[in-house]
Amino acid sequence: MDSPVSDLAGQLRAARRVTVIAGAGLSAASGVPTFRGPGGLWRDFRPEELATAEAFERNPRLVWEWYDWRRQLISACRPNRAHEVLAAWNRRFARFALVTQNVDGLDERAGTTNVLRFHGSIWELSCFKRCEKAPESWRDDTAPFPELPPRCPHCGGLARPGVVWFGEAIDPGILQASREALACDVCLVVGTSAVVYPAAGLVLEAARLGAFTAEINPEPTEISGELDLAIAGKAEDVLDEVERLLSL
Repeated sequence: MDSPVSDLAGQLRAARRVTVIAGAGLSAASGVPTFRGPGGLWRDFRPEELATAEAFERNPRLVWEWYDWRRQLISACRPNRAHEVLAAWNRRFARFALVTQNVDGLDERAGTTNVLRFHGSIWELSCFKRCEKAPESWRDDTAPFPELPPRCPHCGGLARPGVVWFGEAIDPGILQASREALACDVCLVVGTSAVVYPAAGLVLEAARLGAFTAEINPEPTEISGELDLAIAGKAEDVLDEVERLLSL
């Protein structure tokens, strides 16, 4: 008897264009701390209180202490089996895109090249005042920073994390590329509660464009009933089984 996992493997076997939309569940097995949920508090602050331009203007050192702490934790994490499978798919399919809400950079470390970062990267910095001398963003792997807050090397002003804060718009280029990636044969949502828009609406748009749509998540989400397939399970376990079937 066919199982949901074998159904998904069958769809992928016939596909040339595959798009994956990923959330925090993809990195959970790597030990990356979650943004929401019971572990979402840091020094009595919720992330929603710190991840804003207003919070940064009020207390840039406090905001940077939180991001510096997160960077140190993430620097000790390693890609898990879910990241490895997606990197293999990046090589296997003629057209592959990974649209991620994660900022940890583990996808690239696993070897995936076509990564569309909806919320930016914790490993990039930018000038808070957007000075004319600085590029839009630059890579900085320092963890921990010797001094907080870090400074823009071009103007000496405050540097900020290269992430999208609450109240800020998604980069138009990333948004456009993500929407273009929805013209695919299979669109798979992995490890996300599907409540944060506009990312949550992408898979439904892919369905309207004719893609086979599937979800991998430990618990059902608000959109589970609207997709072709919903598989309950951890990303690293389900993706490993799908890859095993594809490799037969």
